[in-house]
Formats: sequence, C-alpha cells, structure tokens
Amino acid sequence: MTTNIEKRSYVGAVEHRADDGKRTLIGYAAKFERLAMIGSYFQEKIAPGAFSSAIGGDIRALIDHDPGRVIGRTKSGTLRLSEDGTGLRVAIDVPDTTDGNDLWVLVERGDISGMSFGFRVLKETWDETGDVPVRTIQAVELFEVSAVAWPAYEDTTIGLRSLEAARAEGEDREDVDRRRAENAAAAARRIAEKRAALEQRIRGIRQDAS
Repeated sequence: MTTNIEKRSYVGAVEHRADDGKRTLIGYAAKFERLAMIGSYFQEKIAPGAFSSAIGGDIRALIDHDPGRVIGRTKSGTLRLSEDGTGLRVAIDVPDTTDGNDLWVLVERGDISGMSFGFRVLKETWDETGDVPVRTIQAVELFEVSAVAWPAYEDTTIGLRSLEAARAEGEDREDVDRRRAENAAAAARRIAEKRAALEQRIRGIRQDAS
C-alpha cells in the first residue's frame, strides 16, 4: 500500500441493521468542519467535498486498518461510501466470516463504536494566524475505511512534514517578494540617478550657453 498514509478516526455511534439475513454497519468515518487536535502540534478539519473524487475508487473496509482483515469493498458492492452534509458516510455489509461475526457482536455490545479512514492529502491549506496552526484538508486520496477499537488521531509526523513544507513554501514566497521589492527599489534608484545626471548636464549646457 502507498506510503505516507495518514489515519484519522471519529468516535461516535455505529448503527447496526439486520434485514433479511443481511447485516449492515452504518456510520461516519469523518465529519466535516470539526476541529480536532492532532497530537499537540496543530488542529485539523475536513472541508466539505474533500472525498467527492475519492469515493469513486476501489476502496476496502477493514478492521483496525489491518489489510489482512477485509470486511467489505466498493468494487463488490459490500462497501458503500457517500458524502452528505455531515461527512463521509459508510455502509458495510458484514460478511459471515470469523472477523465479520466477531465485529458484529462487538458493535452490538458497544465495544466497538468508532470508524476511521486511511488517506493521503492531495490538497490542503494552512492558517497560522492563531496560537495553533490549523490545517484544512480539501481533497484526499482514500485507501480504506475501518471499524476501530481504539479511535485515535495517528501519523502526526506526516502532518508535521506537510506543515513544514507549507511554511517553507511561504518562506520561498516571502523571498521572491523581497527580491522583487529589492529589485524594484534598485531600478527606481538607477532611474533617479540617471534623471539627476541628465538634469545636471542640461543645467551645465544652459550655463555654457549663457
């Protein structure tokens, strides 16, 4: 699987429905515009539309982000993803397997109540005007969604590298702006010097003529 994958979790109710022998878990792997503290480094929120392009891919549903514990897949129709006004909505048809049956029981008991997703950021913005930097995720590449026993905000190092890159880009822009300002000031000085020299020559010519 692609490296530099970040994982985020949402702690909330996971609804379970059983109908005509089909067992379905329904919940949200992410909710929009909710600020979350990532480690002690920065805050993060997900903008509406961040998943709009991502959910059309071939995504797996896992248990605890473990690629060896697949419980659904969009390609087979056993995992259905959608964006609504709340966030990334997930519906998983739980399989009649050891993992699937165990998961169903654990959700029924309330032992598992969190959902999560693994992703890579494609587009983001940073706001450092406050005491804590705020990252807004605007577009992602989505790899998987998971039912999780330990919802947590993980992989802060990737977010920190992203923040450092954003700061470096900001410094680069500042360097460019500073160089442009310096060049403009230097050009203005040269024009002023040439104008002063020309005016001095004109005055000299006039004095000679008189």
